[in-house]
Amino acid sequence: MLENEAAIRLGFFLCTLTVLALLERMAPRRVLSTPKPARWFANLGIVTVDTLIVRFLFPLLPAGFALLCRQEGWGLLNFFQVPYGAAVVIAVVLFDFFIYIQHVLFHHVPTLWRLHMIHHADLDFDLTTGIRFHPLEIILSMGIKLGLVYLFGPPAVAVILFEIILNSTAMFSHSNLRLPLRLDGVLRLLIVTPDMHRVHHSVIIRERNSNFGFNLSLWDRLLGTYRAQPEKGHDGMTIGLANFRDPSRLNLLHILALPFTYRHP
Repeated sequence: MLENEAAIRLGFFLCTLTVLALLERMAPRRVLSTPKPARWFANLGIVTVDTLIVRFLFPLLPAGFALLCRQEGWGLLNFFQVPYGAAVVIAVVLFDFFIYIQHVLFHHVPTLWRLHMIHHADLDFDLTTGIRFHPLEIILSMGIKLGLVYLFGPPAVAVILFEIILNSTAMFSHSNLRLPLRLDGVLRLLIVTPDMHRVHHSVIIRERNSNFGFNLSLWDRLLGTYRAQPEKGHDGMTIGLANFRDPSRLNLLHILALPFTYRHP
């Protein structure tokens, strides 16, 4: 499985993107305020740049490092000899929790926020928003994941599974998809739904500092960062950053320069 990791992850990415794009077209939640082709070119361009940089800088990706940790007996799951199946489940849940913590830190540490703000500068909210991250944030995130692999020593399968889940749920939770209210209410008991996460992309700072989860909704509920609905409703809320409202500055180069050219409270 490890030798086919790139192909497996790419396959899941393309399938998820295609399915959600079709569902967004069939049942959109909001009318988009900016032209989709320009946004998609910029957002997909960013993820392409991110992927190339990660592949260049990190010849040993988390799954490969996990295999090395298992062989050497590094990490808590190896130290306590946790059964393989349980180790997979525990690792996926632990990684999801630490991604939640990482997300909170990127909002509250000013230097980290300058990198993360590119994700929030999108004037609309659809599945491509979920893959729109500055390359420097991706590099830091990769370093954190490698540290977690060393700390816990998860099976390589767990790391690959987590990456697929994180990528797919990030696109789903950011999708411009209208779910029936009853279905949304049931789903968000376990996972982050688009209506739940959209609140996080509000220009209102107290709403932006809520609903940090990408996959499991449990962490927001347990740690007091859960907010059920935006104050102005999903149709009335404003997406993005209050002082970055110029659609003409949404091209790829301007977005990549954003952390160094714009400030936000």
